[in-house]
Amino acid sequence: MLDEKSNNSEVENLSNENVAENENVLKKEVVINETSNKQDAESAVEPNNEEDITSKVVDDKEGEKEEELKEEVISEKDLKSEDNDSVTVEKVETAEKPLVSQIDNEIEEVKKKKTNYEKLDLEGLVSELQKLVKTGSITEIKSDVDSIKKNFNKKFGQLLAEKKEAFIAEGGNAIDFYYSPAVKSNYNDLLFEYKTKREAYYENIAKEQKENLAKRLELIEELKELIENADPSTMYGLFKNLRERWRSIGKIPSAQYNDTWRTYEHHVERFYDLLHLSNDLRDLDFKHNLEEKTKLAERAEELVEMSDLNAAFKELQVLHRLWKEEVGPVAREHREEIWERFSNATKKIHERRHEHQKELESKYEENVEKKKEVIEKIRNLIDNASSSSHKYWQQKIKELEALRQQFFKIGKVPKSQNDKIWNAFKEATRNFNRQKNSYYKNVKIEQHNNLKKKKALVEKAESLKDSEDFDTTTDIMKQIQAEWKTIGHVPRKYSDKIWKQFKDACNYYFDRLHGKQDEANKEQIEAFNKKKELLENLKSQTDKNESLSLEVINSYIEDWNKQETLPHNMQHVEAKFQKVINSLYGKLDMDEKEIAMLKFKNMVDNYVETNNYRKLDNEQLFVRKKIDEITREIQQLENNMGFFANTDSDNPLLKGVQNNIKNYNDQLELWKTKLEYITSLDY
Repeated sequence: MLDEKSNNSEVENLSNENVAENENVLKKEVVINETSNKQDAESAVEPNNEEDITSKVVDDKEGEKEEELKEEVISEKDLKSEDNDSVTVEKVETAEKPLVSQIDNEIEEVKKKKTNYEKLDLEGLVSELQKLVKTGSITEIKSDVDSIKKNFNKKFGQLLAEKKEAFIAEGGNAIDFYYSPAVKSNYNDLLFEYKTKREAYYENIAKEQKENLAKRLELIEELKELIENADPSTMYGLFKNLRERWRSIGKIPSAQYNDTWRTYEHHVERFYDLLHLSNDLRDLDFKHNLEEKTKLAERAEELVEMSDLNAAFKELQVLHRLWKEEVGPVAREHREEIWERFSNATKKIHERRHEHQKELESKYEENVEKKKEVIEKIRNLIDNASSSSHKYWQQKIKELEALRQQFFKIGKVPKSQNDKIWNAFKEATRNFNRQKNSYYKNVKIEQHNNLKKKKALVEKAESLKDSEDFDTTTDIMKQIQAEWKTIGHVPRKYSDKIWKQFKDACNYYFDRLHGKQDEANKEQIEAFNKKKELLENLKSQTDKNESLSLEVINSYIEDWNKQETLPHNMQHVEAKFQKVINSLYGKLDMDEKEIAMLKFKNMVDNYVETNNYRKLDNEQLFVRKKIDEITREIQQLENNMGFFANTDSDNPLLKGVQNNIKNYNDQLELWKTKLEYITSLDY
């Protein structure tokens, strides 16, 4: 027994050293996993709020729950009591069957080929997720679901960026952007269903494990009672039954696993010490156990050369569990040798993991500096924010997105630096988004003010669209359109609607105007043709040197004025008509003053008929000017009469002055008559 304890002590010292290494590896693995989870989550698409970087973070509590339900990683330390010589075994016929098939079954997940989710589009990823959630086992689909989540978030993020860029290119503002397609809704629903099922599954597992713990503790008490009340005729059969029941019980909480197992093994040893089976049976069982442990050691040595370290380490844990729970002790002369072989392979795998971890840590340190550089660039993005504009911010948003992608592509950082780097990144991004959102908040206020202005113009346009006063309203409508162009953007959700209202009102009015103009054009052409015909008839009579009476001339004028007023491009015929009429007036046997007055009235009346008010005003000014000029001339001549006070009345010079005064008075009378007529007109 002293030799046995010495051997056990050596095994324990070796295993203590290795378990320390194992625990360090496990701790680092957890660090990597947590960092990976966080950084995978960082790449998720953010909502458009103040943070702008809120991610779809993996549910840490659910991950912790899974870890609690897993058995502890088995290391050499847990084997310190495995090969105790005090453990005697039953007949060979009761031993476990060869473990090769068990090993193959338990490591199947490690070797299982995974679907290449990177090649699938969004719909394909959702379809695969649906298959997994609806038909897959919760214990088998976690890695697939995580891979789908990673690829979906990446691809949807790219799609979202494209949609956002297109939205902005069409004139939209980033703050108004929203995009949620059906594929995203389906994805969220399936992910929620998966998490719900997973939570229910692990809650049920936890419950079962607690129940299994109670069953195992009951069996330990039953075993103790069996030992205390040993009956040689029945004790082995009862022990065999108890052991089968023990093995049929499922897993128990990891926190109680080692203590429960060691307590059970302790009492099993007590039972075998009490049983004292024959040496032949014992040797046969030792031989069988040596064969099985040799297979485990050989497989562990194969794992040393495996390129996939993670897969090798996972399978190693399976081998350790089989070594510990399924295979019994071996003969003393083989015990140290087989253990050293298995332990050395285990240490080599651990050493490879340590070296790999050191390489990763070195790379992670480099990543810290790279990420710090990216963070500094993000901080410097908004140095010139005071002179910002929509174009400025759209460019900066693109630059920020490029820097964010660069940050995520850099990779992981050491656990000790992770929170610090992540918080610095979030703060830099938040600061950018605060200033961006502040700018667009002001833009939004301005857009709402613009909306009020445009609504007022819409109301004005709609109130005028049915107006019959086309001359006045047309100018107002043109002013409204010009003012509309000076008003800036409105919120996108109102833009199309208010523009349609304004456009419809304007189009309605101008369609009416054009319809009216088309109708007027037809009438004007008819009037032009009739006036041409009248002019031709009138000219044909004047060409014959016929003298027309005043009544006939007036009848022509009356017929002429009955026709529609001609547009400017047709009014040349008016001048021709007036010229012919004036020539006919000259042929009348009438006083010159009467003829002059007829011509004046004809001219002025034509201005009235053609709505040529500018010429009417000019003519009135001209008449008043002539009256003033003639009046001054008369006054000057009357002043000159003073020089002829002592002159004979027959003096030629005196008579000349007197005649001039008379002529000017006659002219003055005519011009006053003209002024009286033109001022009497209602225009």
